[in-house]
Parts: sequence; C-alpha cells; structure tokens
Amino acid sequence: MNPWINAEVLKIKKWTENLFSIFLKAPISKFEAGQYTKLALYEDIKKRKIQRAYSFVNAPSNKNLEIYIVRIQNGKLTNILYNLKEKDNIFIKKHAFGFFTLKEIPNYEILWMFATGTAIGPYCSILQEGKDIERFKNIILIHAVRYKNELVYLPLMEKLCKKYNGKLKIQTILSREKDKNSLSGRIPFLLENKIIEQKIGLDMNYKNSHVMLCGNPSMVKETYSLLNKNRNMTKHLRKKSGNITMENYW
Repeated sequence: MNPWINAEVLKIKKWTENLFSIFLKAPISKFEAGQYTKLALYEDIKKRKIQRAYSFVNAPSNKNLEIYIVRIQNGKLTNILYNLKEKDNIFIKKHAFGFFTLKEIPNYEILWMFATGTAIGPYCSILQEGKDIERFKNIILIHAVRYKNELVYLPLMEKLCKKYNGKLKIQTILSREKDKNSLSGRIPFLLENKIIEQKIGLDMNYKNSHVMLCGNPSMVKETYSLLNKNRNMTKHLRKKSGNITMENYW
C-alpha cells in the first residue's frame, strides 16, 4: 500500500518561464537517491486527482524535498504547480518508486551519467548523497539542454566537482546555441563520433564503463541502440549484468 499524504509547499523557485523547482515538506518514508515520487492535485471540474511522476533532486538525508519540473504548455498539472504559493498543500506518495539507484549498478571503472533537461534531478540526488561512490574510479556527468539558461543546476554540479576532488567530471551540451564551455549537438551524434570521450579524455567501452541514461525517451532509445550496436554494450538486468541502465522522462 502506498497512500497519498499531504505536502506543504516551502518555496517555488522559477528559473525560467518553463523551468521551476518546487520545495516541499512532507513525512514521506525514507527513499534511495535516484528514486522518484508522484505529485497530485485535484482537478477543479471533475474533482479527480491529476498525478505525475517526478524524481527527487535532494539527497535522502535532506528533509526538504526538491523536485525539478518543466512546465508543459497546456499541461493540466505543471501549470498549477508553477503557480503554487508558500504554505499551499499538494499530495505526494508516502513511498518512493524506482530502481535508478547506485545499488542496482554493477562495479565498473567509469560510471557515465547522461541526462537531458530536468532528468538531471536523480543524478543531483545521487551525487549529493555521496553513498556507494568510492567504487568508481571516475564519474562523468553529462547534461544536455537546448539553451545555456536551462543549465540551472550547473552551479550545484560545479560544487559537487570540487567535493569529489577530481573523481567527478561534468560536461554540458547545448543543442540550439553555442557556448565555449559546452559541446554542441545531440548525445547520440556526439557519442557516435567519440566527441564526448575526446573532450573528457576517457574511453567508453563494455569492459570499463557503465552508462546511466535518463531523460527524453528518444535520446534514451537512440543512445542505447548506438552503444549496443557500436560498442557491444548491453542492458543491465538484475538477472544478467550489463553496461546500460535506463530511465525515461516523459
């Protein structure tokens, strides 16, 4: 049983017209970094719950819950969430969901974390918590967005780089504008041409790497197909260890 419980809004941080973070206080059960929850509100007309799944950005040890959300044009729930005020109440699930956690990842020399858009959330949670990190020699965090102003968690990513003292490397990617600190293009193209590896200075192969893919379903599907075909990397299953762990963001 996983009941809905009340969550109090502590703050809404509006990064852009379409990107925002919601901070909540709620007596949820302990979750694992990388897991997700569900938020819900009643639809005014039909009095039924509108619910969507969102990953935690905060570390499990941080009791102030943080969710990073993209505002969908004509979306039923995201527009309401965007306009919530401090001390408003919404519904949240008592228990978290999902297996996109380090506990599920086998031991490899290099852990690659790929995210598009708001899918940076679970990686922020994992890296802020910092548990089970020491078994990887290198961790590479790749965040792809359209425009530079969508890199709203870049300051946190840079802070985490300092925390891990060389173990963590970050690389941003922009698809619709150019910036001297970011690569340009889409993740599958940059991988196919080994542009990401050249920039990072590390090789990705089925012997030394595990890849986490989180974000746009097209990116996840295309990247998996590319790595499976060109690098002989396989999907990781509990019954059969592999190189790729995936989570789609709709």
